[in-house]
Amino acid sequence: MDLLIPEVGTIIWMLIAAGIVFFILVKWGFPIITDMVDKRNEYIDKSLDAAKKANERLAGIQTECDALLKETRAEQARILKEAADRRDEIIADAENRAKESGDKIISDAREQIRLEKEEALRSLRRQVAELSVQVAEKVVRKQLDSSDEQLSMIDRMIDDVKTGK
Repeated sequence: MDLLIPEVGTIIWMLIAAGIVFFILVKWGFPIITDMVDKRNEYIDKSLDAAKKANERLAGIQTECDALLKETRAEQARILKEAADRRDEIIADAENRAKESGDKIISDAREQIRLEKEEALRSLRRQVAELSVQVAEKVVRKQLDSSDEQLSMIDRMIDDVKTGK
């Protein structure tokens, strides 16, 4: 049983060696280990803060994106409305020009018809006058076969001109 129970001198040397190791660890080892643990805790805290800030920034960017999208849609609606208004304006302008052009064509056609009607009436009057002169000439020739009758007719005409009939 001697093997299982150490001697007192061995226990003392073991306690001294353990004390020296414990002293070395307390003096130089534990501060380094606690420093590393503290730095690791700080790094984790900084990482958590950075993640929190990134989430907040992402939420802000999402809000900005939504606002920008809303503004873009409003701008799109405004541009489409302006385009529709411009289209309606162009159509109305084209309709007005077409109406004015149609009215001018109708007015010109009416004027042309009026001029042609007047020309036709002048021509008809000319022809009627020529026919009347020809008929009158034949009637007068027949009635005025003698020179006395011709002189009498000339006198009557001169009298009519003088009296203004």
